[in-house]
Amino acid sequence: MSIERDADVQAAIEVLKKGGIILYPTDTIWGIGCDATNEDAVRRVFELKRRTDSKALICLVDSPGRLQRYVRNVPEVAWDIIELATKPTTVILSGATGLAPNLLAEDGSVGLRVTSEVFSHQLCYRFQKAIVSTSANISGEPSPQTFADISDEIKAGVDYICTSRQRDTSHHEPSSIIKLEPDGQVCIIRK
Repeated sequence: MSIERDADVQAAIEVLKKGGIILYPTDTIWGIGCDATNEDAVRRVFELKRRTDSKALICLVDSPGRLQRYVRNVPEVAWDIIELATKPTTVILSGATGLAPNLLAEDGSVGLRVTSEVFSHQLCYRFQKAIVSTSANISGEPSPQTFADISDEIKAGVDYICTSRQRDTSHHEPSSIIKLEPDGQVCIIRK
C-alpha cells in the first residue's frame, strides 16, 4: 500500500472512530460510510441522503469470517455465493446482531459485502468493524459513477473525503444483491 493511501485510510479511520461519516471509494461506486455499529452516525447518513430509515443500508467487511460477527447463523449457501461471485455481491442475511438497529431492514436482516478492492478492504481490515456503504447521492438521484459526479451537497455533508481514487474515471457498477431467506430460498434482488 502506498504511503499516501495508508495515510488516507488512517485519516478515515480516525473520523469513523469519532462517529463521523466519510466519502470513500469502494469495490463498486463511491460510498458514504460510517461505523455500522454507531446508531447516531447511521442516522446522519440517512439525513444526508434524505432517505427514510425504513430502508436498510449495506455494510462492507474485509473477510468472509467477519460475517459471523454480525449474523447469528450464516447459511452454507452464503459461503458459496461469496466464493464464486465474479463481481461484487451483497448478501442479505437474516438474524443480524451487533449492528446499529437503524441500519437493519424491518425484518432484522442486513446486507453485507466482502470487499477485496484495495482501499476499502484496507479500511475495513484496519477498522476491524463493518462500515456502512451506501451510494454517494441524495436518495432518488442517479448514483455517481466517478468522484467528479458526486454533488457538492454530499461532499459538504461528510466529515472526511478520501483522496484515494478521486482521479479514477473508469465506470463502476453497483453490486449484485442476493437475499438468502431463513428457509433456504435464494432471491436475486439486483443482478
